[in-house]
Amino acid sequence: MSEQTIRCAWRGMAGDPLYEAYHDTEWGVPEFDSRALWEKLVLDGFQAGLAWITILRKREAFRAAFADFDPEVVARFGEADRARLMADAGIVRSNAKIDAAIAGARIFLDMREAGEDFSQFLWGFTGGAPIRNAWTDVSQVPAQTPVAAEMAKALKAKGFKFCGPVIVYAFMQAVGMVNDHVVTCFRHAPVSRMTGS
Repeated sequence: MSEQTIRCAWRGMAGDPLYEAYHDTEWGVPEFDSRALWEKLVLDGFQAGLAWITILRKREAFRAAFADFDPEVVARFGEADRARLMADAGIVRSNAKIDAAIAGARIFLDMREAGEDFSQFLWGFTGGAPIRNAWTDVSQVPAQTPVAAEMAKALKAKGFKFCGPVIVYAFMQAVGMVNDHVVTCFRHAPVSRMTGS
């Protein structure tokens, strides 16, 4: 991208190639794949209390540590896997977050076994289509919304952890359930035209 590219004014992004690439190619793009959605929800859970760029820089290490976020593999993780993960300096080492990821894989599989598609479950909160906002400044973008609070409550009811309304809204933004690119950002219009699937 040229120097004239206008992006969302995220703190710490300007000049960071990894962060800019994430903003320019991933953030806000509608994602309908259940496994990919679960991966992002897990990573957002690991982000709790940290900056997203920290997780982004560790994402490949997370993928290696969590078997590319294959729920069937992660659901079978036992004590040896937990010990391995806690010793892995490439990821965020938190017993509670690791346990939440493993439990989340089991819940994901339980839902599938019961005939409940994870993607359909999540997208049901937005009517199956992205919510398109038109913010003129990043200061207008909310940290959470009533829809995020509703989704967070439903996820917690199923047993998922590290999925409060703020984490869930960040997740919704990232996976394109809501377009929160500001209107002056070069990605706002293209993302607004996306419907996913």
